[in-house]
Amino acid sequence: MIRHLFRVLILAVGLCAAALPALAQGNAVPADPPSQLAMHDQQAIRQVIEAQLTAFQHDDGSKAFGYATPAIQQKFGDAANFMAMVKSGYPAVYRPRSVAFDKLVDTEFGPDQILQVIGPDGVAYTAHYIMQKQPDGSWMINGCYLTRGTDQNV
Repeated sequence: MIRHLFRVLILAVGLCAAALPALAQGNAVPADPPSQLAMHDQQAIRQVIEAQLTAFQHDDGSKAFGYATPAIQQKFGDAANFMAMVKSGYPAVYRPRSVAFDKLVDTEFGPDQILQVIGPDGVAYTAHYIMQKQPDGSWMINGCYLTRGTDQNV
């Protein structure tokens, strides 16, 4: 009986040891696959987000609001309400110190363009821009949410 338990223990330790290299390399959880969107759609998504970020930098509320989907526009009513929400709730995208485009992944809510952002206070965030293709073929921003990055201050 003790010999059997010892074999099971040795087998378990061996399996764990075999899995350690994969875990150390981050292979335990498969990465999100890249988006299946055509390259021209991927480029259009990036251009829309860059244009909105530029509009924020210039305090051009009308232009920034224009990159939001009709549903978002209806929710906020006008550019002034939209900009007030962005200024108070999203300072990391309103006045970022830096922005780096990461991957684009397909989700059930639409394509999610992921950005790494450093806010005005030096705190790192991951910004998720959920995109929506319009009937005319253009892309608009259907929402954005932030998660705190792993590097807390830069």
